[in-house]
Amino acid sequence: MRMEGNLGLELLRATEAAALRSGRWMGRGDKNGCDQAAVEAMRFAMQSVPMKGTVVIGEGTKDEAPMLYIGEQVGTGEGAEVDIAVDPVEGTTLLAEGMHGAISVIAAAEKGTLYNWEGLAYMDKLVVGSGARGAIDIEAPVAVNIRSVARSLGKEIADITVVVLDRPRHKDLIRQIRATGARIKLIFHGDVSAGVMTSIDEAPADILMGIGGAPEAVITACAIRCTGGEIQCKVWPRNDEEQHLIQEKGIDVSQVYFTEDLVKTNKVFFAATGITPGEFLEGVEYIKGGARSHSVVMRAESGTVRYMTAKHNWEKLMRISELSYDKGPLSHVTPQL
Repeated sequence: MRMEGNLGLELLRATEAAALRSGRWMGRGDKNGCDQAAVEAMRFAMQSVPMKGTVVIGEGTKDEAPMLYIGEQVGTGEGAEVDIAVDPVEGTTLLAEGMHGAISVIAAAEKGTLYNWEGLAYMDKLVVGSGARGAIDIEAPVAVNIRSVARSLGKEIADITVVVLDRPRHKDLIRQIRATGARIKLIFHGDVSAGVMTSIDEAPADILMGIGGAPEAVITACAIRCTGGEIQCKVWPRNDEEQHLIQEKGIDVSQVYFTEDLVKTNKVFFAATGITPGEFLEGVEYIKGGARSHSVVMRAESGTVRYMTAKHNWEKLMRISELSYDKGPLSHVTPQL
């Protein structure tokens, strides 16, 4: 079925809702509270989106409520049939601990076109923006990729910034990057936003390298489809159980997955809203009687990337919504002074 209009603009209301609700939990140290607030708001907002959506990348299985589970049907049931990939809070720890870079994100694509990550948690990833498309090879040495990207971008190697998740498994990768003379930006969580920000205008980073979440790779690929960048991945089994799963499913660990393997269509939409301040998106700012949010909406077919700042009025919003946007966690408790 033809997808008329920009579905991403409809999905934006869901990421805004998730960000506005979960942002109240910033710094409270409660990851479950953060996630539940975002999931409830996102699920509610998606009820009115004109689509026949099926969650193919979500927060878990049906018995793990209140998460948006894999296989859940979302939307009004009218309009195009689409695969949905969601992360109501990408960077739950970042939000719970009051750190930078948490976002709420949704991607949608034609039904049957998003890669099935087969229950494997991790992938080795290499992500660049449109200026370095065609310049990377995940099977080449780290130094070769960095030199190639620098040449494509017209930069000195010393001016190239590589984003890497700060994990013990990346000790040797970090050593190799440092040996080239390139700069490194270590992040604690949030490799979707880290991958996407390599492909935006005035990108704060040039390359994402290293092992991160497999579902996040697919969500990142949706954005990369829209921006014209490139992502390459390889399955990375983390333990004996996943090694067995790979053998059982006949997965070739040597196979390289390209952008078009992860998202097999150009009819794809991506929407994200910042929850805590970051280099990719600004965070939710709570003001008297409302809040401000900062979001991005992308559409692959047109190549349009829209950055949107919205002001939300609690009084008016509550007239048309059943969600209590105007109240934070533990709002019923009297503060102890």
